[in-house]
Amino acid sequence: MFEELIEKDPTALIEGPKLGRKLPDTLEYDEIEKIFEAIDLSAAEGARNRAMLEVLYSSGLRVSELVELKLANVYFDIGFLRVIGKGNKERLVPVGRDAMKYLKIYMEEVRVHVPVQKSFESYVFLNRRGRKLTRVMVFLIIKSLAEKIGLKKTISPHTFRHSFATHLIEGGADLRAVQEMLGHESITTTEIYTHLDRDYLRQVIQEFHPRS
Repeated sequence: MFEELIEKDPTALIEGPKLGRKLPDTLEYDEIEKIFEAIDLSAAEGARNRAMLEVLYSSGLRVSELVELKLANVYFDIGFLRVIGKGNKERLVPVGRDAMKYLKIYMEEVRVHVPVQKSFESYVFLNRRGRKLTRVMVFLIIKSLAEKIGLKKTISPHTFRHSFATHLIEGGADLRAVQEMLGHESITTTEIYTHLDRDYLRQVIQEFHPRS
């Protein structure tokens, strides 16, 4: 028995299911505060970790920029960091008052007592053996703090950069200023934060509006 084969695809005009774009986890300000408060400042590493995370959130640095930060590029007098970003491009980034305070405490009271190994003298953030911190170590420090406060979100060093930008945009910051601080070559990359903001608002309506 022969079967008739159809020549046209009957599913051609049927739309496939839309794949939702999952928003990267952003920390609320109170969650960031809880992470900061969970750091044991009585330990030398605690002082370093507080300074490190304050800088990440205050300036939106990439983790690679953080671990590569040099002593000569910290300008306490004007409240800026000189950062070497992607493609070896330099940019000046402002640092918040609290971040500068904890950075100064770490550099003047803790780092001076670390036995620095040769060729690592110029780096700001050092491990206990006097070598610069690795990106993986920063990730593990953040993961450990998240577990300590029972945070259910999946976070990484990038979460602090992402939260920095999102909070600025939500607060009405100029997109070009945020682009400059993040070191994005194209403003299109920065615009994702305005889209995320709109997606978040849509998500809130869908979850909480009685007629959604």
